[in-house]
Amino acid sequence: MRGRNGRSEDGGAVPAPPPAADLDGGRALLHDVAAGTAAGAARLTSAFSTRVSLVRTSRRRRADPVDRSARRPNSVVACAVYADGRRLPEPVPYPDALRRAHESGDGFAWLGLYEPHADELTDLARAYELHPLAVEDAVDAHQRPKLERYGDTLFMVFKTASYVDHEKLTATSEVVDTGEVMVFLGHDFVVTVRHGRHGGLQALRAELEASPGQLRKGPAAVLHAIADRVVDDFLLVTERMQDDIDEIERSVFDRSVQPDAGRVYQLKRELLELKHAAQPLAVPLRTLADGTATMIPPAVREYFRDVADHLERVTMRISGFDELLDSILTATLTQVTISQNEDMRKISAWVAIAAVPTMLAGIYGMNFQHMPELRWTYSYPVVLAGMATICLLLYRAFKRNGWL
Repeated sequence: MRGRNGRSEDGGAVPAPPPAADLDGGRALLHDVAAGTAAGAARLTSAFSTRVSLVRTSRRRRADPVDRSARRPNSVVACAVYADGRRLPEPVPYPDALRRAHESGDGFAWLGLYEPHADELTDLARAYELHPLAVEDAVDAHQRPKLERYGDTLFMVFKTASYVDHEKLTATSEVVDTGEVMVFLGHDFVVTVRHGRHGGLQALRAELEASPGQLRKGPAAVLHAIADRVVDDFLLVTERMQDDIDEIERSVFDRSVQPDAGRVYQLKRELLELKHAAQPLAVPLRTLADGTATMIPPAVREYFRDVADHLERVTMRISGFDELLDSILTATLTQVTISQNEDMRKISAWVAIAAVPTMLAGIYGMNFQHMPELRWTYSYPVVLAGMATICLLLYRAFKRNGWL
C-alpha cells in the first residue's frame, strides 16, 4: 500500500501514475456503478452523453471554398484597348483594360462578353460603374430593343436576326432565329454582351480595326457599327423571306398543289418575330441621330441617320410582307373552300346518277302481281337500256356544267 508521502509502507518506491489518471472520473464512475448507487447511474448517463458529443454531430463541417471561375467558362471572349484608332498590340486582361485606356489619353477599351453569369457581370459592373438595373437586363436577356441612359453611360439593346435555311417550307419550319446584343457605352469604354447562337462581333471588330479613321471617333463609332450590322442583317433576312413568300404565292393558285394554310400562317408568325426585333429600334436610332444623346459626337450622328433610313426600309418591307401574307392566307382559305365545294358537287352528281337505277330497281322490285312489264319478254333488257341511257345523259349534263 502507498502512504501519503508517495512511498509504500515497506519503503519501496511507488511507480508514477499512468496517463490514465486523467480519466479518474471514469474510474470513479465505474466504482460507483459497481456499488449500484444512483449517483453512479447519473454519471454514467452523463458520460455516455459526453462521449456522443465528441462526434460533433451538431456542428457541420464548413465546405471548402469553391472557385466559381474554375467551375464555369469565362464569358469574356474579347478584350482590347484602342488608342488613336489602333489596337494596342499587347494583350490586356480585362480588369486592367480601363486603366490602360486612361493611360493612353484618348483611348478606349472594348470588352466583349458572351452570355455572362450574374457574378461575372457584377464584378465587371463595379469596375466600369455600370447601373445595377442595366446589368440585370444584360444578364436576364429577353429584352425589347431600347435605349436608356444611366448617368454618363448609355445602355442599348439590339435584337439580332438571322435566316434559318430549310429545304422546304412547312407548317413547322423555323425561318427566323433571333438573339440579343446589349451595349454599355461610356466615354472611354464599350462593353458588349451577346446572347444567342448568332450575331457574333468578331468580324465586325476586324472590320473596324481595318478602319482606324472610324475608331478615332471613339466608342460611339463601335455603337454605330453594331447598329449598322444588325440592320443590315434585317435586310438580308427580308430578302431571303421574299423567296419563301414568292414560293407560297405561286403554290396558292397551282391546282396540282394541295392548299396548305399552315405554311402561310407559320411564315406570318416568323415575320412577326422579325417585326418585333426591328420596329422598336426606330425610336432609339432617332434619339442617337437627332442629338438628344449628348454622348454621341456630331461626326457620328449622321451615320446613325443613315442606319435609321435603312431600318425604315426594313420596316416598310416587313409591313408589305405582312399585308401580302394576309392576302395569301385569305386566298388559301378561299381555295380550300372552293376545293371543298367542288368535292361536294362531284359527290352530289354521282349520287344523282346512282339514284336512277336505284329508283327503277326499287319500282320493279316491289313484286306486285299485276305489273304488265313483268311478263313481257323484252322488259329486262329495255329496263337496263333505260337505266344506262338516263345515267349517260345525266353524266353528260354534269360534265358539261363542270360538276364532274
